Amino acid sequence: MSERVTMPALGESVTEGTVTQWLKNVGDTVEVDEPLLEVSTDKVDTEIPSPVAGTLQEILADEDETVEVGADLAVIGDGDAPAASDDDGQSAPAEAEQADQEEEEQPAQEETAEAEQPAQEETEESSSSGDDSGGGSAGDGTTVSMPALGESVTEGTITQWLKAEGDQVEVDEPLLEVSTDKVDTEIPSPVAGTLTSILVQEDETVEVGADLAVVGGSGSGSGSAPAPKEEPKEEPKEEAPKEEPKQEAPKEEPKQEAASAPEPTKAPEAPKAPEPTKAPEPTTAPEAPAAPSGSTGSGAAAAGYVTPLVRKLAKDNDIDLSTVEGTGIGGRIRKQDVLDAAKAKNQPQQATPAAPAAAAPAASAPAPSGVPAGLESNVPKSKRGTREKMSRLRKVIATRMVESLQVSAQLTTVVEVDMTRVARVRDQAKAEFQAREGTKLSFLPFIALATAEALKEHPGVNASVEGEEIVYHAEENLSIAVDTEGGLITPVVKNAGDLNVAGLARAIADVAERTRTKKITPDDLSGGTFTITNTGSRGALFDTPILNQPQVGMLGTGAIVRRPVVVNSEDGGETLAIRSMMYLAMSYDHRVVDGADAARFLGTVKARLEEGNFEA
Repeated sequence: MSERVTMPALGESVTEGTVTQWLKNVGDTVEVDEPLLEVSTDKVDTEIPSPVAGTLQEILADEDETVEVGADLAVIGDGDAPAASDDDGQSAPAEAEQADQEEEEQPAQEETAEAEQPAQEETEESSSSGDDSGGGSAGDGTTVSMPALGESVTEGTITQWLKAEGDQVEVDEPLLEVSTDKVDTEIPSPVAGTLTSILVQEDETVEVGADLAVVGGSGSGSGSAPAPKEEPKEEPKEEAPKEEPKQEAPKEEPKQEAASAPEPTKAPEAPKAPEPTKAPEPTTAPEAPAAPSGSTGSGAAAAGYVTPLVRKLAKDNDIDLSTVEGTGIGGRIRKQDVLDAAKAKNQPQQATPAAPAAAAPAASAPAPSGVPAGLESNVPKSKRGTREKMSRLRKVIATRMVESLQVSAQLTTVVEVDMTRVARVRDQAKAEFQAREGTKLSFLPFIALATAEALKEHPGVNASVEGEEIVYHAEENLSIAVDTEGGLITPVVKNAGDLNVAGLARAIADVAERTRTKKITPDDLSGGTFTITNTGSRGALFDTPILNQPQVGMLGTGAIVRRPVVVNSEDGGETLAIRSMMYLAMSYDHRVVDGADAARFLGTVKARLEEGNFEA
């Protein structure tokens, strides 16, 4: 008995997805909920698990193919996978019978059919031999095109070529990295062979379907190309399979040469980094990381599929990915694995006084400037005096922020909150909380709880505008602004009004981690009714947030600072005391929310935080 695996609904308004990688092959045994394949949508990459246990008998959607929600992806059954020869044996007699019928019924079309069949057989054999021999036997090579990377995505920007012209590539080996609105992804090679031509340069934006590169063709063993093409014309069905095994032998030779002599692969990768060439001053510094850069690329290939974020992080920290043990699904290397490797690498350097000066200039650089940890710029200093195109995510953020200001009438109200009691509760519970929950207890869950409770009392703030109607939401779904390397993303904590401080702390930590590691799903990015942005985590006193449309309210939390303030004593007098103070800034849509409404809402949040009743 067999069961079909279909494309699930991957989020609100998502109608299709692109198959980026199959994690299992035909004939593999899979368990229930074991990942079968990876699918890319507008904003995220996600894995599709197997609904049943059995054998993967058939793959119905190829990689880079875009399919609609509900479409069949694969067939999983109890028995072994059907052999390809059985299908051929069944299809060949059927074609023969159809040919006999056509000869009897339409003798006039006999010559046309005979003329078309050899031509089709030649093209099929040339393409198949090109796949097996690495594209060497294909006269024009195989063109790699920009795939459809999600619904409504019409173009992508080339961020980095992972291979140079003349390099050998294998089937499904990553050729380049492409950036879209929300995700960075890799484009694999559809065939094995030599990368003979790069048609699009880095930082160039191209539309879906545009040609990116050519694999095979002239310059990759063209001397052997005529023989396979001429001989199949006489005996296409017999000699083509005989020559395919012969072409596999030279296919393995480039692999061995590349493995034994890694220097040619490092040479083309060194000039790929545009930053050192644009900034002449640090010419000596980039030369040292040139070797780790090459080893990072080879390590990524050895470690399997690695996201661009992880590869960039490894390159910045001079980590060879081939030495990193992945803790993700199927042994995949995650961002945290690279961070742990970098931390372990720096520990012995800090123990010896001579090593940090030579091996870790980046770690010693912030010391003279006095920049506190966590406040370093996310833009490398080597970009000074340079110019680059905006990333897709940066363009989307810019467009939506301008649209938000044009759509609604926005202004900001600020109140001051005494967080002393919350700080005492947090200090008493944070050690036990981290030991029990496995995550740090910050001030944000307390603020989120107070916000969710205030939204219940003030439903006019927990609303959105649709045309000429105001929609008052029945649940409190908090969008949490997360700072990522690519830009600001706001995943959603659903039904935050039903959670306590511990539940909110776990939920916020979960969506933040999955956002930074690009494991967030489309459902987690939609449905928010109110947004919290924690700019105080970087020391800002307060800001004036721009609304996250179509929401009508957004709360900005400032830094918590200990300073002297006037407080009322128990005898009714006034005294000076050192308190933990914070500013709360709320931006709101004046089309729906008046200033008095905003002040009442902030007053409710302020009172809830200052009472500090969070011991439970």
